[in-house]
Amino acid sequence: MTADLTTRYLGLELAGPVVASAGPLTGTLDGLRALEDAGAAAVVLPSLFEEDVIEEELRLADLLDDGEGFAEFASAPLSEAAEGYVMGPERHVRLVKRAKEALGIPVIASVNATGTGGWERYAALLVEAGADAIELNMYAVAADAQVPAAEVEAQKLDVVSAVRAAVGVPFAVKLSPFYTSVAHFAAAVVSRGADGLVLFNRFYAPDIDLGSLTVQPALTLSESDDLRLPLRWLGILRSQLPGTSLAATSGVHTGADVLKALLVGADVACTTSSVLRRGPGNVTRMLAEVREWLEANEYDSVRQLQGSMSAASVPDPAGFERAQYRAIVTTLGR
Repeated sequence: MTADLTTRYLGLELAGPVVASAGPLTGTLDGLRALEDAGAAAVVLPSLFEEDVIEEELRLADLLDDGEGFAEFASAPLSEAAEGYVMGPERHVRLVKRAKEALGIPVIASVNATGTGGWERYAALLVEAGADAIELNMYAVAADAQVPAAEVEAQKLDVVSAVRAAVGVPFAVKLSPFYTSVAHFAAAVVSRGADGLVLFNRFYAPDIDLGSLTVQPALTLSESDDLRLPLRWLGILRSQLPGTSLAATSGVHTGADVLKALLVGADVACTTSSVLRRGPGNVTRMLAEVREWLEANEYDSVRQLQGSMSAASVPDPAGFERAQYRAIVTTLGR
C-alpha cells in the first residue's frame, strides 16, 4: 500500500509535507512551476520588505521632481522613466496574481515590515491579489539599548493583532529563536490570532572584508545540522499548542530531515537552501525518501507519524530540554 503524504497546514490541504520557502526560485514563474512539478505542496513568495518599498517610493518621488524648478513643466505628464516605474508593493502583487494563475498549489505571500501600519496594509494588498495565506517574517535585530525586551515583544504582538484584524486568510508568524522565553512568546503570538508558527528565521550575520575594511553581507546556505534547534522547539511547542500549525525551516535537505520534523510535531518542512544547491528536483528526492521510510516502517500516512515524538509523546520530555545538553557535554568529557 502506498503511504499517504497529505497533510494540513494553515487550514490548507496539501498534497505533501514539503513547502518551498521564500527564495530566488519562488520569485519567478519559471522557478515556481519547477518547484510545483517537483512536488512542492505550497510555495512561499519572497518577502515584501517595507524598507524596499519606502526606498522605491523616494526614488519615484525624485523622478516626479524632475523639472520641478521650471514653471512650464509644472503640469507636464510624467517622464517616461516615471511612467514605467513599478514600485515594490505592485511587483509583489503582480507576482501573487501571476502565481495564482499559473499554479495549482497554495501560494503563501510573505511580509516583512518595520511597524504597525505597514504590516497590515501590505498583507491586505497581497490577500486581495489572491494569496491563500500570509507569512509574517519578523526578521529584526533588537539593537536599541533604550528599548527593553518587554517593549520589543509588545510591539511585535501588536503587529500580529493588527494583521489578524486586517486579513481573513490564515497567517503564520516566522519566529526568531532569540527570545528569553520562546514558549511564552510563541503562545502569546497564537493568542493574538496567528494560525501558525514557522521555526526559525535564520539571521544572516555580516562579515568583515580585511582588504577594504568594510562590513559585507554574507550568505551561508544551511546544512542539515541547522535543523536541530527547530527540532527541539517543535517538539516542545507541539505539546503546548496542539491546535496550531507548525512549520520547520532551516536545515531541511533530505527526506530524513523532513521525517524528523514531522516526528516532533511539524505539519510541514520548508526548504530553500537544498533546492538552491541541488535544484528543484531535490524536492522529488525528499518526498521519495519520506514515502520509502513510511512504507518500510509500516506507517500508512504522514498524519499517523506527526507529533509521535513530541514532548507530549516521549517517555522523557526533558530530552528536548536541558538533559539533552547535559548528556552531550557528559559524553564529550569521557
